[in-house]
Amino acid sequence: MKYRVVPKTGDEISAIGFGCMRLASRLGRIDEKKAEEQIRYAIKQGVNYIDTAYPYHNGESERFLGKVFKDKALRDKVKIATKLPPWIVKKREDMDNLLNEQLKKLQLDSIDYYLVHSIMDQETWDRLKSLGVLEFLDNAKKKGQIKHIGFSAHCDIQAFKNIVDDYDWDMCQIQYNILDENNQAGTEGLKYASERDIAVFIMEPLRGGSLSNKVPKEVKKLWDTAKVKRNPAEWALKWIWNHEEVTCVLSGMNDDEHIRENINGANTTEPNSLSKEEIELIEKVRDKYKELTKIPCTGCAYCIPCPAGVNIPECFSKYNDKYMFGTMNAGMMYEMGMGGLTGGKPARASQCINCGKCEKHCPQHIEIRKELKKVSSEFDDFTGKALNWVGRRMMNRRTS
Repeated sequence: MKYRVVPKTGDEISAIGFGCMRLASRLGRIDEKKAEEQIRYAIKQGVNYIDTAYPYHNGESERFLGKVFKDKALRDKVKIATKLPPWIVKKREDMDNLLNEQLKKLQLDSIDYYLVHSIMDQETWDRLKSLGVLEFLDNAKKKGQIKHIGFSAHCDIQAFKNIVDDYDWDMCQIQYNILDENNQAGTEGLKYASERDIAVFIMEPLRGGSLSNKVPKEVKKLWDTAKVKRNPAEWALKWIWNHEEVTCVLSGMNDDEHIRENINGANTTEPNSLSKEEIELIEKVRDKYKELTKIPCTGCAYCIPCPAGVNIPECFSKYNDKYMFGTMNAGMMYEMGMGGLTGGKPARASQCINCGKCEKHCPQHIEIRKELKKVSSEFDDFTGKALNWVGRRMMNRRTS
C-alpha cells in the first residue's frame, strides 16, 4: 500500500480510505457480516483510514463500526474518522452531547480525526462559530476525546478559503473528481489547503459511482483509445492520486471486486505519474460527460426523506440515464420504481410540493424543485401514465 503523510500530525495514511456511507447492505440494513469481512480484508491489504459520520446508514454506521473495532488488535491498525452534523446543532451543548453519543456508539475513548461535517455555505459556518464550535473543538481535544481536527465542505471557493483561514485545521475533506475541478473547492481549494499544510482527503471520487457504472458509449469509445487499458473507475481514481496535494481518496466500497481493484490502483499510482497523453484523454472524457449529464446528482441522498415522498435521487438517476445512455426503457424503469409498479409507494417527481427542504441539504447546490419539474414533464405526462397502465397490466398477468 502507498501511504501519504498528514503534515501536521505525521500520520502515514493509506492512499485509499474505506468510506462507510455505502456499506454492504441487505434488505435496507447493513449486512454486518459482509461489511465486516470487507473492512477486515481492506485493512489486511494496508488500508488504515476508516471514514464514517453521524447520519450514515440512518445512524447505524457508527454503531456497526463500534462492534467491529472492539477487536483491539484491529483497532490499533487504523485511524477512525467521524463528523459533527451541523444541521442538528442548535446550541453549544448539542455539540458535546453529539460527541458523547458518537464515542459511545463507536465504543471509543478518543476519535482519531473529528470533522465538522458538510459545511454547505458561509452562513452555516458563521452560525456554527457563533454557537462556539471552535471552543468546542479545542475543549474536546484538550480532554482527549478527539486527537485531530478537520472539516468537510461542499461550499464555494471563497467560503472554503474563509473556513481554512479561521482555524488551525489538521485536515479537510472536499469533493473532487474529473468533473469537479472547478466546482465547490475544486483544484483551487485543493492547492490552497495544501499550501497551508492542511491534508486534503477526497470524497465522491467517482461521483457516487456515475463515473464507473453504466459508462456511456461515447465515453467508452474515448477510454478504448488509450494505449494502457484501464477500467473507468481506475482512470478516475488515478487522476486524483496524480495530484501530489491529495492525501487520501475515500471510496464507499461495498463490492469485493471493486475493493480489490481500488486497492490495487492505490498500490500502483504515484503523484505526477500520468503521462501528458493520458491527462489529455481524461480531459476529453470530462468534456464528454459534461456534455451528456443533465443533472449533476451524485446520489448521496442528503435530500431525502422528502415530505411528499419523492425519491429525488432515483428520479434524477432515471432522467440522466435517458439522456446519458440513450436507454429506450428509461420511462418504464421510472414507472417501475417511481410509479409503485413493484409494490412500493409512488415516489414521482410530480409529487413535489415545492417546499424547498431538499435544497437546503444538497451538497451539489442543485435547484431540485426546478429539476424535478423537468423530470415530471419527461416521465409523468400522458406517456408516463400510459407506460404505468401497460406496466400494471404486465405485472397483473404475471401474477394471475
